[in-house]
Amino acid sequence: MRDNGVVTSDIPADARRHIDDLAAFVQASPSSYHAAREAARRLEEAGFAPLDERERWDLAPGGRYVVVREGSVIAFALPADVTATTPFAIVGAHTDSPSFKLKPRPTTSGAGGWRQLGWEVYGGPLLNSWLDRELELAGRIVTVSGDEHLVRTGPIARIPQLAIHLDRQVNDGLTLDKQRHTAPVWGLGEPESADILAVLAREAGVDAAEIGGFDIVAADTQPPRTFGADEALFASGRLDNLLSTHAGLTAIQRAEPRGSIAMFAAFDHEEIGSSSRTGAAGPYHEEVLTRILAAFGAQAEDRARSFAASLHISSDVGHAVHPNYPERHDPANHPVAGGGPILKINANQRYATDAHGAAAWNAACSAAGVPAQEFVSNNQVPCGSTIGPISATRLGIRTVDVGVPILSMHSARELTAVVDPWFLSRAMAEVLAR
Repeated sequence: MRDNGVVTSDIPADARRHIDDLAAFVQASPSSYHAAREAARRLEEAGFAPLDERERWDLAPGGRYVVVREGSVIAFALPADVTATTPFAIVGAHTDSPSFKLKPRPTTSGAGGWRQLGWEVYGGPLLNSWLDRELELAGRIVTVSGDEHLVRTGPIARIPQLAIHLDRQVNDGLTLDKQRHTAPVWGLGEPESADILAVLAREAGVDAAEIGGFDIVAADTQPPRTFGADEALFASGRLDNLLSTHAGLTAIQRAEPRGSIAMFAAFDHEEIGSSSRTGAAGPYHEEVLTRILAAFGAQAEDRARSFAASLHISSDVGHAVHPNYPERHDPANHPVAGGGPILKINANQRYATDAHGAAAWNAACSAAGVPAQEFVSNNQVPCGSTIGPISATRLGIRTVDVGVPILSMHSARELTAVVDPWFLSRAMAEVLAR
């Protein structure tokens, strides 16, 4: 795909098929709850048996299983000779994205007769990228009886930007007040039905009076698409981090583990720190790992031996060099779109990669025939972090941070090269075949 460092337009048919499937996955997954449910649906169709956390797990050697906890999903494939000390080969990602989340009293009235919504900022979105887009609401409502319903509205809301005639200096710098300037409009007047919860209840097929709780976020409704010269570019909402979630999902579907237990794990709440019962800092991952080994008689000593020999690939998107802001990047390490997955490195352990992990990842890329490149931040531009350091700290499993270079990270609509998600999935498949 690269000739003397220049990305070419010779895109394999398999990469096209992968990007089309990623687009379908994104469209089916406007919230973390939808993403986890869609991943589980696909896995069950591929022969993974669903597990219930409330029931005893009777696992069989060679078996393939999937378990969902709210907006998180874990799937695993057991080798035929699994034992109490078999190590894990894990690819991890997250299902949430920066967005907005409905407040407890979400229906409000604005000046000029507009119906508006009250919501909180979720994570760290590029606020200006959400302006003047048709947005949908998606997530879950839970009735007073405890039944959970996934809902999505389709296009229903829009955050309107102030016209330039009313703010002549807007092009000198746009500053948005998170409380006053991000409230969307979603209708006119105040009819009796002007309650967003009534709309959500209708979508779920329940009475609004039955709603006991809800977790509802906003999502862009513009479909993903390829574009540009030779359609080598791909734009979509929620690439951070459904791109990695989809790559791990497609890798585990074709995994044929040899000496390790192959595992795909995608967690909720990464964008707000991962500290929840379904986040990477919570108990979910460790509980599943422990229950798997316990099914084959593992004690504490066995589990420690398994973890010590395991490998976790934490995958999240990273920054491609921005052509308009090259000074924001490290001058020597320039990851380019179309150049393959990136190995994320940070001296202060904002990424968990070390020398042994880097060697393992580079070996996987080589075995998959995938080009590889590195990412490190400019010293004046501190990097973010991922589930990698969190999982490494909680579990003690060697962890490597990787990803795909993109532009417009945390925008309502992000950009990647068509080939890179396919490259990532192929390298992940090599890891899962350990």
